Amino acid sequence: MIWVGMIATGILNFLSKFLSLNYLDASKMNPVVRQILAYVPSAIFPAIIFPAIFLDETGTFDLENNPKIYASIVAVIIGILSKNIIATIISGLAAYWLIIFV
Repeated sequence: MIWVGMIATGILNFLSKFLSLNYLDASKMNPVVRQILAYVPSAIFPAIIFPAIFLDETGTFDLENNPKIYASIVAVIIGILSKNIIATIISGLAAYWLIIFV
């Protein structure tokens, strides 16, 4: 019974993504809807990133003794100056590891 549920869920998941990717044409959308959908990535990305930076393992807001905040500040500065995503990621990771291990 579990396999039937897993297969049915997989088929429904595949069909929902396949149909939406193949039959939704952005050029036929209402311009207002397209403009609203253009803000979705910039609205979702901070919701994913900010809790990982500002919350500690227990889920409380930790502004002091949080190396992720300092590393993210370094990454933002490097990102603004270089406008390069690879340099931003590497500088953020290097700053985070430097703060942790030093």
